[in-house]
Amino acid sequence: MQKQIDRAVAEVSTVLLGKEVQVRLALCCLIAKGHLLIEDLPGMGKTTLSNALAKVLGLEYKRVQFTSDLLPADILGVSIFNRDSAQFQFIPGPVFTQVLLADEINRTTPKSQSALLEAMEEGQVTIEGETRELPAPFFVIATQNPSSQSGTYPLPESQLDRFLMRLSLGYPDREAERKLLLGEDSRRKLARLQQVMTTQELVAIQRAVEDIHCSDSLIDYVQRLVEYSRTQADLSCGLSPRGALALLRCAKTWALMLGRGHVVPEDIQMVLPSVVEHRLNTSVDYKSGSHGISQQLLEQVAVIV
Repeated sequence: MQKQIDRAVAEVSTVLLGKEVQVRLALCCLIAKGHLLIEDLPGMGKTTLSNALAKVLGLEYKRVQFTSDLLPADILGVSIFNRDSAQFQFIPGPVFTQVLLADEINRTTPKSQSALLEAMEEGQVTIEGETRELPAPFFVIATQNPSSQSGTYPLPESQLDRFLMRLSLGYPDREAERKLLLGEDSRRKLARLQQVMTTQELVAIQRAVEDIHCSDSLIDYVQRLVEYSRTQADLSCGLSPRGALALLRCAKTWALMLGRGHVVPEDIQMVLPSVVEHRLNTSVDYKSGSHGISQQLLEQVAVIV
């Protein structure tokens, strides 16, 4: 499994240069059966990453451009009257796919944003009183521009909590950017990406996360991190039980991706910023990419194993 995962990361990294850590975290989110929020300035490669992941993993991919006039039916689908059959026929929306890119999700109204809630949480949608199952695996990658930019609607806490992880790609380093400037167009590279695993193999890797062992001492460490977040006066609220479960599942997935059958403290520390930052504080320093709250957690909570 580790070799397949490494191949997938290497293949995506041929398109998204100098961002191997972010690619691994995005893949970790998918394997952990979560959904990913990529929050950064325009032009950083958010759409490229989502498209590349779908191609490399052989998953069906659809994209929705979120705008201020987008309606829930534009995402979920709508029933239209078929004159030939004299019946209403349901036309599925783009949500019926395996990888859905919700591009610039904070540029649409809260009503359209909430249309994804049931799909992300339950893997199904209810339209006109009928519940319809979504394909499996189902992975939402939402991109978001900084709230300081014009024409944005901040995601509510309930929507943010549906995202297992949040990433910020940031500017490339000098070497990676030079390769980007001297290399060919990324769209040509995307077209040549090779599929490295089947859907069945991906599902098997997702199931294998359940078999990763986490010791009692590391469970205690997770609990101390969660309890510390709940006692800080500068935070309006701490991590919820869902957030604690998300942290543990991502740590197990990271251990699996590195070829280990057990979790070590470094696994928890590696995924912590991406799992907790958007649950504790929605503001991000896009220039420095700092993670103030998670860094405070890691510094103040001792590891005792």
